[in-house]
Amino acid sequence: MPTHGSLTKAGKVRSATPKLVARPKTTPIPKMGNRRKFVKRFSLKRKPGQNWINV
Repeated sequence: MPTHGSLTKAGKVRSATPKLVARPKTTPIPKMGNRRKFVKRFSLKRKPGQNWINV
């Protein structure tokens, strides 16, 4: 079975790539989640399991 390059070159690119520092993860604001729930349940009058927009 032919290979797409010699095995001596395997893993060279990843080790040469500079390591980036990960961005700190932020959690969403609870107030916004509660607001979305309010809009879904009361403004749009959706029932549980009803995810489509009723126009």
